[in-house]
Amino acid sequence: MSEPKTLQEAILYFSKPENCRAYLVARRWPDGVICPRCKSKNVIFLEKYNRWHCREKHDAPQFTLKTQTIFEDSPIGLDKWLTAMWMLCNCKNGISSWEIHRALKVTQKSAWFMLRRLRLALKEDYGYGPLTKIGGDGHEIEVDETFVGGQKKNMHKDKKVRYEAQGGAQGKTIVQGILDRTARQVRAKVMPDVKRETLQAEVFKQVKYGSNVYTDDAVAYDNGLQRRFVHDFVNKTEAYVRGRVHVNGIENFWSLTKRTLRGTYVAVEPFHLDRYIDEQVFRFNNRGTKDNPLNDADRFDAAVRQIVGKRLTYTELTGKDEERQTPAQPF
Repeated sequence: MSEPKTLQEAILYFSKPENCRAYLVARRWPDGVICPRCKSKNVIFLEKYNRWHCREKHDAPQFTLKTQTIFEDSPIGLDKWLTAMWMLCNCKNGISSWEIHRALKVTQKSAWFMLRRLRLALKEDYGYGPLTKIGGDGHEIEVDETFVGGQKKNMHKDKKVRYEAQGGAQGKTIVQGILDRTARQVRAKVMPDVKRETLQAEVFKQVKYGSNVYTDDAVAYDNGLQRRFVHDFVNKTEAYVRGRVHVNGIENFWSLTKRTLRGTYVAVEPFHLDRYIDEQVFRFNNRGTKDNPLNDADRFDAAVRQIVGKRLTYTELTGKDEERQTPAQPF
């Protein structure tokens, strides 16, 4: 059976354990199965137990496809895991835990935990150094930030007055986005504040020197960027576009992100927002263009290649690890 191209084909394909094994082995170990603990190729497959046994002498010689991946220690089968990953990668506005709960017959709590682990896999590790940055000579970069939180029009009249008195963005989460207009790639990150040193430091970290950087007229960008970039800005109170200078591309990304947060996920806590941003960044960067067409199978393939070496436990996710490590305070 050929590899799936649609959701219907994926459900049928991954319903068979041998297909799950063949698909994942081809992407995790393209040069042959190796032990994830000692990196030895001296392994044999135990068909009866659907696992491998390493012949080298060390602790825990047996391992499965889930070992040292986001699926580790999960009792949920790979057929459900891979179907959930397919849906998350290819649903433009995301998919809620309640939809996964109804579609795959798992509890809503399990579905929520599954999606959190899958979002960890979608997070791209850009690394450090000049070769990991976006931009370059001739590249046009758009930089902008947005505030994620409750809408003023939904607030009570008294709360709206207090909200305006505090500056209009109190209590919201700040997200900064950097779009390489030439490469059609975006990077976004939750930021602690909108101070000049905070926002500009992230631009220096992510963008190659000499790039054409376009921003709005925010005070945080009015001094410092021109030392390393060709910096220009647009005043949105006068015009949204001035020749090549605009931030409409990153504004489009914000539109997609907020449509997902408001329409699909409804309410996202600030300490979980970073993973939802990672999810949106992955879909945006792998959406496919005229020069680089990508389909659902290509996006899924890219996601599967990122599952190794990432682990998220429920205690870490809910903060119970910190509660256990913090000694109780006397009354």
